Parts: sequence; structure tokens; C-alpha cells
Amino acid sequence: MPLAEKILAELRRVVGDENVLVTPEDLIPYSFDGTAALQQMPGCVVFARTTEQVASILRLANDTKTPIVTRGSGTGLSGGSLPSPDCLVLCTVKMDKILELDRANLTMLVEPGVTTLQIADAAAAAGLFYPPDPGSMKISTIGGNVAENSGGLRGLKYGVTRNYVMGMEVVLPGGEVLWTGNKCVKDVAGYSLKDLFIGSEGTLGVITKVLLRLIPKPQAKKTMVASFAQMDRAAEAVSAIIAAQIIPCTLEFLDRMTIHCVEAYAKIGLPLDCEALLLMETDGHPAAVAEEAAQMEKICRDIGCLELRVAKDEAEATKLASARRAAFSALARVSPTTILEDATVPRSELAKMIRLVEAVAKKYNLKIGTFGHMGDGNLHPTFLTDERNKEEMHRVEEAFKEIFDEAIRLGGTITGEHGVGLAKKSFLPKFAGNAQMRVMRELRRALDPRAILNPGKMFD
Repeated sequence: MPLAEKILAELRRVVGDENVLVTPEDLIPYSFDGTAALQQMPGCVVFARTTEQVASILRLANDTKTPIVTRGSGTGLSGGSLPSPDCLVLCTVKMDKILELDRANLTMLVEPGVTTLQIADAAAAAGLFYPPDPGSMKISTIGGNVAENSGGLRGLKYGVTRNYVMGMEVVLPGGEVLWTGNKCVKDVAGYSLKDLFIGSEGTLGVITKVLLRLIPKPQAKKTMVASFAQMDRAAEAVSAIIAAQIIPCTLEFLDRMTIHCVEAYAKIGLPLDCEALLLMETDGHPAAVAEEAAQMEKICRDIGCLELRVAKDEAEATKLASARRAAFSALARVSPTTILEDATVPRSELAKMIRLVEAVAKKYNLKIGTFGHMGDGNLHPTFLTDERNKEEMHRVEEAFKEIFDEAIRLGGTITGEHGVGLAKKSFLPKFAGNAQMRVMRELRRALDPRAILNPGKMFD
């Protein structure tokens, strides 16, 4: 149901009539995010353009105990931006300016609605490099990336979003504006509050500006694809590459089902007579790139890869890399519902985890295509199912439990980059333990005593 007319009138006064949506037809696109099988209608959607507007909206929500769910492009995969019943969805996509690119300090100041691709392109135009590259980078916004601490294909070598946030402006639930961090490479004055808000999934404050760290652009890059008869051989190759003290920019894998789906979808020319593909990319100084590429090629051949293909030029490299980026879209064509999951284990346990996923698929008679970041142990078991089939969805839920239980047992985590949100809320206590859960609850109560920010997400 819509919010009280008094609240709607004040929202219209703050942001203008055109930036407040209340009709069911307008609200439907904001009733779900990228997470399959989850939907909930909000009470209204409000678009803010300035920090001052965000602060006014939060003051109003706090005074009236109106729940707020902050949203960017809605590409999240854990239900983090799913509306709570009759909430106010605060959409920041219109806060989309790159405010400053500081070449002297290698930083960029942006608003939360700027897309990851826009940031990467702006950095590249200045001869610089912004490494984080989530699969949704063409549309996902930096505010969401920071709130979820997003990863990406280059995470093995370059790290995740957290490694590139130097500071941020955050509006607290009561409307107070807080700035934390700065352009200094070294700063140990007080608590690192910016790290508290990174990955907080919109439960502690609303991010309105982000100060990002940029790095010099790599001079050279080389891309290769190797195919293997067994997944274990691919995992063995990854272990050997890391043991040789090579840290590739990208070290990704696709299983047989994913390979066939990607080839049918994108016609890249992938080999179909294999159980696993490794996508390997090294970047840096030209001499180092040539040496590392040669070493990786030798390692894969020594382990017995079926075929190894080296990209001849940038166009072919982009084509080969697109095989991994197209994985989700390709798998999504197979069944009505595609559930992209996210579990991470230590690299040494990767082969065990992959075998467990295969066994779970057989046990519960499910279609699961698996791909992911083999270099950092982050797997994406992707369930190809139909949410209308209640009995099958029950089997999917049971399969989830086994996968996450095994990830925890192997010393891993229930999510490497997608976040907890609503989808993984029930698994967090087992992973985090009593002490961590208590501390997180106390922090959340301290910053949001009236519990208006993203209620029901991560934990109650």
C-alpha cells in the first residue's frame, strides 16, 4: 500500500513530483532485483539528486519510522535491494556525476549512481586504471558496488572494491552527513569507518559520494584459454600457476555445461570436447607478461591440457574473455529460472568443492552449471530451474544447504562477492558465530536505533 499522504507530500516537496513514484505500474520494476524468485512491492520510489535531498528523506523516514531500502540499478544477486513491505525505495541512479579526476593523487570522486563502466572508461581516458570489474559492470552503480563490496574477474591480482575506496560521504539514518577517509595514502587516525560501510548492504547509512583510488594502466596484456579433460586437472593447473608465484590478472573457469551454453549463445569457437576451460590473462610490463604467459602455457601443457589457445591480438583477447562474461546470460536461456549462487573456499580446497557441487546436482536431480574465479576460490554454481515447480525449488533449497555447509566446513565463506541480503540471511549465523553476530547487531543498533535502513536484510 502507498505511504501516508502526508509523507508523500513532504517527499514531493523535497525532490519534486516527477521524482516520486506511487502507482502500481510505476512500482513494479522496483519490486525485484537481480535475485531470482524474490519480489515485494514497495510503498513508493523516490529519486534523489543531491546529498541534501538524501539527508531530508532520511530525516523524514527516521521521524516517521518509515523503512528505507536504497537502490542503484538493482543488479544485486542476494536480494539486498529487494523492497521490504510498503517501504520507501530510495533510488540513487540520478546521482550520476563524476565530480573530479585527480591525476596528481590518482583518485576519482564520484556520485553513487555512476556505473562501474563509466568509471573504468573515464580512468582509461586519463591513461589510468580502475580494476574492479563485476560481471554487471556495464549497468551496476558504484554505490551498489561499495555497499556489496563487489568483486570481479580481476580480483585475484587486483583485489575487490574495498581495495579502491579511499573515502566516502555517507548520510546516517537521522540525516546527519558523515565524511570518512581522504586522498592520503597513509591515514591511521581513529577507526577506519569507511571499512565499516563498505559491504554493509545499505543497513548503516546511504552512500552519496565515493573517493576511489586509481592505478597506472598496465602496459601489456596476454590472454589464453586452455581446455582440460577433467576439472581436477584444471584445478591442478591453477595450483601450479600460483605455486610458481605467478598471479595472473584473470584466472577463470567454466565447466562442461557452461561451455556448451556459452558456445550456443555467443559462437566464440570454444572447444566442446572437454570438462573444463581455464581463461588466463596476465598483464603488466611487456617483458613480464611474455614470461608469465610462457610459464602458464608450459604448466598447462605439462599437466596435460587438451588444447591451449593464445589470443593473437586485442580483438581475439576480448572475444575469449567474453566467454566468461557471457556465462550467466548463456545459462539463463536454458530454464525459466536461473539462480546464480556464490560460495568461496581456500584455493587448496577448490577441487573438493567442485566435486561436491557435481555430487549435489546428481543427488537432487538438478541442472547446475558451474563457473567462477578459480584463482581466488570463488565458485558460482548456477541452478537452472523453474520457480513455478515447488517440489523442484525445495530440492534447490536443500542443495543450497549442502553447498554452503561444505564451504564453511572447508574453511570458506557463504559469499565471496554477492553479499548476504535476504537470500543468505539464514546461513550467516552458522558462518559468523555468536560473537560476530552480537557485534554486528550492536553496531547496527548504534547507527540505526529506529531500524529504518534495509530492514530484514543480513540479519534481524
